[in-house]
Amino acid sequence: MDAERVKADLEHYVGLGSKVSGSPGDTAAGAWMEARLQALGFATTRQTIQTPYFDLTRAELAVGETTKPVLPLAIVTPTPPEGVAGRLAVGEPWSKPQDLTGAIALIPLTHARWSSAKVEAVRRPTAAALAAGAAAVILITTGPTGEAIQLNADGDKPMFDRPVAVLSPKDAAAFLAAAGSTARLTVTGAGGFRPAFNLMGRRDKGHGRWLVVSTPRSGWTACAGERGPGVAVWMGLADWASRADLPVDLAFVCNSGHEYENLGAARMLEEIAPRPTETAMWLHLGANVAARDWHELGGQLAPLPSPDPQRILMATPDLLAPCREAFAGQPGLEAPYAAGAGAAGELTHILASGYPKVAGVFGVHRFHHVAGDDLRCVDARFTAAALEGFKRLIRAALA
Repeated sequence: MDAERVKADLEHYVGLGSKVSGSPGDTAAGAWMEARLQALGFATTRQTIQTPYFDLTRAELAVGETTKPVLPLAIVTPTPPEGVAGRLAVGEPWSKPQDLTGAIALIPLTHARWSSAKVEAVRRPTAAALAAGAAAVILITTGPTGEAIQLNADGDKPMFDRPVAVLSPKDAAAFLAAAGSTARLTVTGAGGFRPAFNLMGRRDKGHGRWLVVSTPRSGWTACAGERGPGVAVWMGLADWASRADLPVDLAFVCNSGHEYENLGAARMLEEIAPRPTETAMWLHLGANVAARDWHELGGQLAPLPSPDPQRILMATPDLLAPCREAFAGQPGLEAPYAAGAGAAGELTHILASGYPKVAGVFGVHRFHHVAGDDLRCVDARFTAAALEGFKRLIRAALA
């Protein structure tokens, strides 16, 4: 029954479409998860947060007869309606002092599973190009799929004062060959801030200490592999924990604002989360809980009947042995790391808040933050296996 329910939950979540914070898909996903908690006897509350948005009219880079779409970096700094034109400067010549006044700087990033614009490998060359006078920066996010990878960014203010956008590697060849030519970047539309919400469901059984289970639900795409398994496991654990004889009260948290550098999680921890002294255990279900693995064959991806092992399970020292037992035979999860340096995503904020007993998953699957993160990227069997592992871990942690 778990596998059937997991499959249905994955399909429903993905079917809601884009999960950008505050969008119809994000809002519908939050309402659906809230209704599930209420049906299980949880008392639910919504915490309203303000998240950036930008409704695109045009977003493209052109040189000569070639025009290709780009993904503007949030918070979006638009161009004038006619765009920004300038000499196309390719590579990293700005590592040595030179004048890039008025240029459009095209920066090919090394091959990686990119996720955030705040990492040094993205932020530093972008800032250097702008400091040298570039009118705009285009990042080529070289990665496993050849598609443009949308990057997480600051949710309070624009990271840069001039337009920055992402170009897909598959579209980059003509622009790389046109170094020195005049290019035009056009990014137009309307944006600002809009409301989204974090969700908290509580079942107070009078034990005086909480089991907290959290997961983000928002993201740049339909988020099948990135968010879907975490959401489905969260649902499954809520159903199981509401019936299991656990010596804790239950708090299930679902955050929006994730793609804005964990904006929703930070607000939740500040205002509505149970305090560390009241919490028996916090389990966080981040990105890539159980996405599909793929072979990379000559520029093509071939699906595999196994989960992507690039999923990191991190836990406080007292939970490392229970983690190894609970996830024996599950690639990636079977080799937990001690919580601390190297944590990513919302887990970073949870650990920094001082919760004494924490376990959390994070990772980047091959279709992370690209438009192709759809139902091909999940298999209910992988998610159901992870769900069983988390049940075992919770039992052991609370024993």
